[in-house]
Parts: sequence; C-alpha cells; structure tokens
Amino acid sequence: MLTAAAAAAIALVAALMAGAPGQAFRIVIIGDRTGTVQPGVYEQVWREAAAWKPDLAINVGDSIQGGDDRTVDAEWNALKPLLAPYSRIPLYLTPGNHDIWSEASRRAWERHTRRPAHYSFDQGPVHVTVLDNSQSESLVDAEMRFLEEDLARAASRPVKMVFFHRPSWLIPVMLGSDFPLDRVARKHHVQYIVSGHTHRFARFERNGVVYLMVGSSGGHLRAKGFEDGWFFHHVRATVAGGKVSLVIKEVDPPLGQGRTFTDLDWGSGPSMRAK
Repeated sequence: MLTAAAAAAIALVAALMAGAPGQAFRIVIIGDRTGTVQPGVYEQVWREAAAWKPDLAINVGDSIQGGDDRTVDAEWNALKPLLAPYSRIPLYLTPGNHDIWSEASRRAWERHTRRPAHYSFDQGPVHVTVLDNSQSESLVDAEMRFLEEDLARAASRPVKMVFFHRPSWLIPVMLGSDFPLDRVARKHHVQYIVSGHTHRFARFERNGVVYLMVGSSGGHLRAKGFEDGWFFHHVRATVAGGKVSLVIKEVDPPLGQGRTFTDLDWGSGPSMRAK
C-alpha cells in the first residue's frame, strides 16, 4: 500500500505531465540573435521575456554571429554575460547556421551548450525535440530517423513540440504538398513545429499541426512592415490541460511598439492590440 507521501508525489508528477487545470506551464521562445546583431535588441527581448516569469526558454538558433573557427569560443564566451541574469530559467538552444558551420564550430557548440546538435528533453507537460539542419535547408535522413524514434518514445507526453532552425517546411506547407515531416508530425500528434532563420514571423496550420516561424530577437530585419512579420519579438507559450496557447510580444518602445497578439489572431488576418 502506498504511503500518503508517495501517493501525493505520484499525483504531483501526473499533474505536471498532464498539465492539470489551473496549473499553467510557461515557455518563452527566443528568435535569432544574429545575422547582423542590432544593438540592444536581444537584451531588451530577454528583459521582457524574463518579466513574464517563464518556466523554460528555448531559442530557435543563431545565438552567435559565427563564420570564423578562430573566434568561435570567444563569441560563445561573450554571449554568457548577456544570459547570466536569467540563469534561473532553464535555457535550451537550437543550432543555427551561424552557430555551426564547420566541424570545429560543431565541437564548440557541444562544449559551450553541453549538448549534441540534436537532442530531446521533457519539462513539465512538454516533450521537446531539437533537430539540427544548420548545414542543410532540409532535414537529412539521420535527423528524420532521430525524430521518429524520439517521438515514438514520447508517446505518453500530452504536448509535443519540435524545433529546428531553417524552416524547410515553408514551401511544401504553403503549396499544400505532402512531405515526410508532416506525416511524422501527424502520426505522433505533434502540436507545434517551430523554426527561425528568416527573421520574419509567420504562422501556418495544416492537418492539426501548427508551423511557426519565429522572427528576430536581435538579428537585422530584412524588410519593413509589421503586418508582414518584420518586427523584433519573442513568443510566450502557455501550456495548460494538455493544450498550448501562444502570445507574440513585440518589443516595447523605442525598438518596437509593444504590441501583443495571439498566433490565432495572426493566422486569421492579425487583430493587433497594444498593451
């Protein structure tokens, strides 16, 4: 017979895994920092994201500028003081093309992040798979095998999210084409597939899977136009009762206008509201 303490512990774990009603789990998603760093933006994005008191932070890649094996360690070391004020928030990084471009930079990634280029983890009710397409526009066979095997092991998790840097899904989703990633996501009940790279926000939904392209959290904006997704921001994901709701938060003035909206607002022709 279970003791009262053991029964309470089991109930707590079950509640965390299921996302018990009234017990929300908060995730912030941080976009590209580099691709020509814009001064002060990344720091402001993090201040605003941390003020929301998230339980977890995930970035979509391009944490350093990269490109030079001789300076890669110095770049990772320069990033650490920017993140130090937020060390209480568990942070997981996705490898981007500015993070990994050579074998030396891959080894540096592993040294500084203390993780391989693809990995997965569980936090609260969420299972997250991080893949590496830093050197390829598509997901190579090894990444797809890892994804399929990983999701099969995570079958009992109520919320599944997949992260990789380059949005290789963008064209087939826009064209309505059949493609392997979509089939795997549907088979394993993945709710969100999240990428970055373009510095532009976009959201699509297909066959019950939401495809999210998180824009810039510090990298240069390649064009102008809030309505077209060109603005500095981060994403706030709230997980409760096995469901995920998203709010996109534009940076406050002077770097932005502080507008917030849900991903559903954007998908239906954005209805913006400033806060």
